[in-house]
Amino acid sequence: MTVTEAQMNWDLKSYFPAFNGPEMEDFKEQLQQDVAALQERAASLAALDSDNAAQWEEFIVDYEDAVQRSSHLGSYVGCLSSADARSEDYKREEAALAQMEAEWEKLEVELLRGVREVGDEVFEAFCARPALQGCEHFLRRQRQAAQRTMTVEKEVLAAELGVDGIGAWGRLYDTVSGKLEFDMEYPDGRCERLPISQRRSLMQDADRRVRRGAFEGGNVAWQGVENVTAAALNALSGTRLSLNRHRGVDHFLDVALFQAAIKRETLEAMFAAIYREVELARRILRLKAQAMQTAGVAWYDLEAPLPLSDQEKLSWEQGRGLVEQSFSRAYPDLGAFVRQTYEKEWIEWEPRPGKRSGAFCTGSLLNKESRIFMTYNSTMGDVRTLAHEAGHAFHSHIMRALRPLAHLYPMTLAESASTFGEMILSEGVLADPSFSAAQKAGILDMEVGHGAIYLMDIPVRYEFEKAMHEERLEGELSVSRFKELMVEAQRKVFGEVLEEGGEDPYFWASKMHFYFTGVTFYNFPYTFGFLLSRGLFSLFKKEGADFLPRYEEFLLLTGSDTAENVARQALGRDLEDMEFWAEAIRSLEEPLDSLEALLPDLLGRDGEPA
Repeated sequence: MTVTEAQMNWDLKSYFPAFNGPEMEDFKEQLQQDVAALQERAASLAALDSDNAAQWEEFIVDYEDAVQRSSHLGSYVGCLSSADARSEDYKREEAALAQMEAEWEKLEVELLRGVREVGDEVFEAFCARPALQGCEHFLRRQRQAAQRTMTVEKEVLAAELGVDGIGAWGRLYDTVSGKLEFDMEYPDGRCERLPISQRRSLMQDADRRVRRGAFEGGNVAWQGVENVTAAALNALSGTRLSLNRHRGVDHFLDVALFQAAIKRETLEAMFAAIYREVELARRILRLKAQAMQTAGVAWYDLEAPLPLSDQEKLSWEQGRGLVEQSFSRAYPDLGAFVRQTYEKEWIEWEPRPGKRSGAFCTGSLLNKESRIFMTYNSTMGDVRTLAHEAGHAFHSHIMRALRPLAHLYPMTLAESASTFGEMILSEGVLADPSFSAAQKAGILDMEVGHGAIYLMDIPVRYEFEKAMHEERLEGELSVSRFKELMVEAQRKVFGEVLEEGGEDPYFWASKMHFYFTGVTFYNFPYTFGFLLSRGLFSLFKKEGADFLPRYEEFLLLTGSDTAENVARQALGRDLEDMEFWAEAIRSLEEPLDSLEALLPDLLGRDGEPA
């Protein structure tokens, strides 16, 4: 049974009055015609020079308008297909959108051709034209990207093949994961068939037996589709590596670095700091193991709360109220914004069969609205997810007056706003006298626990994906090899704090981030954003409300420069300096010390809540 728009939590009518209604059909038809016309215009233009700069300027302005409308349609279809992955209608529309995206790729091929060989003087004069003010960074990135392209004919062929190739493999994974269910066996012997989207919340349960049941039941389900997911991952990585070879890309990481808008030196500095300070992250997990009275942690313990009292379930009304209150106390404009998202019904939150797993924030550059997708299962972790995604939405809200091409910020900077929202939530709970010591310990546990994830779980994903691509250069990987690489990465990063047998050999299959087709290495930017946010938040704590205009300026700049330059302007720090990252990591010592001070009075000698 499919779910209609009227049965969803969010209101999507500001996108279109109805799915596949006349307004949507007319919109799609006009957009398709305009993209085709833009293709013809671009193909008819010679490469950019001083004689045809006016024609290329007009093209860029019209291209931007089409980008704006395309974001509107893509956001809408993405909302529907995520909220109901079982709908055949939504899947067909998603496939049609993929076809349109192929036409976009052809259009972008012509844009790249136009700027590939242009000289510096002509290019700088072009960027300075008044009609292009505010999109200089976008144009410079296009010029950089153009240096790694095949011939126009080959790029057009790659775009067409991508619809039924790399794009189809990504859609297959979405379908499989959206329909996947698992058998959950509870400690009392009760069994229940659940959608896989509810597994993560169960692995955040306070009862380790519940977590283990969700972990084991979920992995049985993933084992049932292991050949499909392995085929998809082989196809995705193999396609990327083949295209890299033909495009003259020296190393597969070069694409990820360009997408992240950072230098290799910056990435290396961050990981050097992570491994130098790894004992701090392991100390966090040792504290968790000590509280659980186990020799170490298992993979299903990573997001689990400490065994504390007063960790009650939070209704949706309570959870969203907590986010609003925390935001409003520390940052009134952010509080007012999140209240608006509630009032306008911008959030799809209800647990429901057929929903895709995970959470995200999407938005339209046309109506300048965001939508938040999540599955709320009444845990504090879900409240934190809401704060995280609301941070993303606020980022878009701050940028709403900028031209569309200035909105295209990298994930490294996107994750800063979301993590900043999480930290405000934590501070709000800690400052509220109505919360008990156990509840405050719970939020401290969540803060440092998330720190351990960003410093250990995310690096595991990075190490696995790097090793996987290195081996994929030599041929396809088997299911057993995927499992071996994942366990090896987990052991390398976690060390002895990961208990024997506590690995997750199927994490490569269950983590949807590995199957995103538009972005490669959808992992290290999370850690980057987390640590950068801690630097921003440290300034906020020191300077108070006086810092907020600088923070908003930081958000405004994210689509207009590299991550290094934005951070230098906002923080006055060099991201290629390992010490910046080490300081951000060590900022976790304060909440960890506070948590360790609270626990003796909260836990009895037998490890049970006092």
